[in-house]
Amino acid sequence: MTTLEHYDQVRQKSLQLCQNLITEDYSLQASEEVSPPKWHLAHTTWFFEQFILINYDPDYVVLHPQFNFLFNSYYNTHGSRTARNQRGLMTRPSVDEVRAYRAYVDQAMRNLIKKSNDEVEQLVILGCNHEQQHQELLITDLKYSMWFNPLDIKLMDLNEFKPTSTSSWIEIEEGLYDIGFRGDGFCFDNELPAHKVYLHRFQIASELVSCEEYLEFMESGGYENPIYWHDEGWAWAKELEIKAPLYWEKRDGVWTHYTLNGRKLVNMQSTLAHISFYEAAAFAQWKGCRLPTEFEWEASSRKFDWGERWEWTNSAYLPYPGFEIAPGALGEYNGKFMINQMVLRGASVATSAGHSRATYRNFFHPKYRWQFTGIRLAKTSSL
Repeated sequence: MTTLEHYDQVRQKSLQLCQNLITEDYSLQASEEVSPPKWHLAHTTWFFEQFILINYDPDYVVLHPQFNFLFNSYYNTHGSRTARNQRGLMTRPSVDEVRAYRAYVDQAMRNLIKKSNDEVEQLVILGCNHEQQHQELLITDLKYSMWFNPLDIKLMDLNEFKPTSTSSWIEIEEGLYDIGFRGDGFCFDNELPAHKVYLHRFQIASELVSCEEYLEFMESGGYENPIYWHDEGWAWAKELEIKAPLYWEKRDGVWTHYTLNGRKLVNMQSTLAHISFYEAAAFAQWKGCRLPTEFEWEASSRKFDWGERWEWTNSAYLPYPGFEIAPGALGEYNGKFMINQMVLRGASVATSAGHSRATYRNFFHPKYRWQFTGIRLAKTSSL
C-alpha cells in the first residue's frame, strides 16, 4: 500500500465510524476526559495542517485562523487553546464545516504526498498513526457519553465481549530480554531506544480474566476489604462508591452492561473490560497474584494471544534508558506525560487495524477505565 493509499484509508475510516451518528451526537461530551466526535474529526485534520502543510507546502493557505485555538489538544508550543472540558460547548463550526475542513486539508495533503520527500512521508505516517489513536478514542469516548442516555443507543457492533478460554500458567525463564522496537516500520518515540532488561523467572496467565472471575471478587467483598487495595485506589473507590466495572448495572437482580450495540446481559464467560488499574491491582492481590511488569509482558507476548483488551501492567510510564524528547512541538507527543501514569500493553477491540504491536506503550492515569482495559495475571516463580 502506498503512503497516499494509507492516508486515504485512515481518513475515510474516521468518517465511517460516525456513519450512524445524528447531528446532535457530534458535540456530545459527558466529561472532561472524553472529547466530542466533531472535535476528533477536526483535531486530526488540524494535526496534518499544523505539522505538515504549513511547514512543507509554501502555497498552502490556512482555512480558518481560529481553528488552531479550537482544535489544538495539548501542544503548548502552538499557543493557547480551548479548555478540554469545553470542547463540547462548540456548536460552531458545524459538522458540515468540519467535514469541509477535512476535505480541504485532504486535497492539499494528497497533492503534497504525490511530490513529498522522505521527511514529509515520515510525518504523514506519524499523522496517520495519530489519527488511528483518535479513532479508538472516538469509539470509547462515544461509548462513555452515550452511556448516560437511558435510551441505550445502538451505534455499532464491535463484538466487544468474546468468550474466553480456561487459563493456564506460562513459565518464563530468567535472563536478558530485548525490549523496545527494532527493525523497519513505524513506532512511537516512547518505544525507543531498544535495550535489554534482566527478568527473574515468572509465570504469566495464558488468558485474560473473565467477567465471572471478577464477579467472584465482587461477591467475596473485594470492594469492601482495604487489604487488597493501594491506599490511593481504596480512597478512589470509596469516594466514588465504585462497586463494579464501568457500565455494569444490576437490573431485576441480573448484571447488565451498556455496549455500543445497546444494553446486554453480562456474559460471565466473556473477557472482563473497563476497569481501572486500582481495580486490576486489587483483583490480582485477592487472587494471590500480581500484575506483570510491562517488560515481563513484552518478553512473553509471543506465547499468548493478545489484542482484545488493553492490559494493565505494574509499570509506571517512564522513559527507556537513553530516551530523548524530540525538539519542537512533536516532542510534546509522549515525553511530557511520563509522570503519574501506568503502562498498558496490547490493543483492544476498538484499536484500528494495523495499529498494534508488542512494543506499543499505551498509558493512562490509574483511575481511568473508559478504555477497553482488562487483566492478565502474573506471579513470581519459586527460585
